[in-house]
Amino acid sequence: MPDSPLVPLNGAAAACADCAYREHLLAGGRCQPGDACVRAHSGRQIDRFLRRNPELAADYVADPFWERRAIAARYAPLEMVRPLAVDPDEVVRRAVAMRLPAEELNAMMRDPDREVRITVASRLPPMKLEALIADPDYMVRQQVAHRLPHGRLRHMAYDPDPEVRKEVARRLPAFALRKLAQDPEAEVRRIVAARLLPDDVATMLADSDWMVRLEAVLRVPVALLTPMLDDPEEEVREAVRRRISGIIDNEETS
Repeated sequence: MPDSPLVPLNGAAAACADCAYREHLLAGGRCQPGDACVRAHSGRQIDRFLRRNPELAADYVADPFWERRAIAARYAPLEMVRPLAVDPDEVVRRAVAMRLPAEELNAMMRDPDREVRITVASRLPPMKLEALIADPDYMVRQQVAHRLPHGRLRHMAYDPDPEVRKEVARRLPAFALRKLAQDPEAEVRRIVAARLLPDDVATMLADSDWMVRLEAVLRVPVALLTPMLDDPEEEVREAVRRRISGIIDNEETS
């Protein structure tokens, strides 16, 4: 690491006069003031510098500036990145969670920052995700629901947050969706109505939300639709008429 103090950018270019990289990197086009400079207080410039000179990343994993440490974690050798898993800055720890092999992420499942845990949940082997089913943050659990194997996903059908249950409703096999047909959140039930097996979705024709009923009338057997011509919502009645009319038209032209 150069001995001179880091100088923040103030304008288009960094001060190069006292930079240890001036002779061999600047002269060789491997750094450029205002564009690729590790001394700048600019994430883009730091990243461009270390992308061009990854062999120097190890010099910055202990830098006082959190953004340099975070960017250095992308390029430094893995053995130098591992200790940063307990860095005081969450952005640095997030960069570490992106670098570590998935099988080394167990300890980071308990990170205090939800973005770190979301990153961990996006990379853990699916069979390890069950440890995060009860995470206190719904966005972590939503990522878990997005990746959890289908056979274990049913355990999240009663998650307290509707965003998590929506993800469950999008992913559960159609035959397993009936347990969500009575979900208290209309948007969850709408997703269920759009995916349930046709014979099962008939139970949702009496749903209290008209958009759920609309999804249901688009998928149930036509023979069950006649009572829905009296639905209180015009859009539902129109959808019923179109489906019945379509069957009649098909019969007349066959």
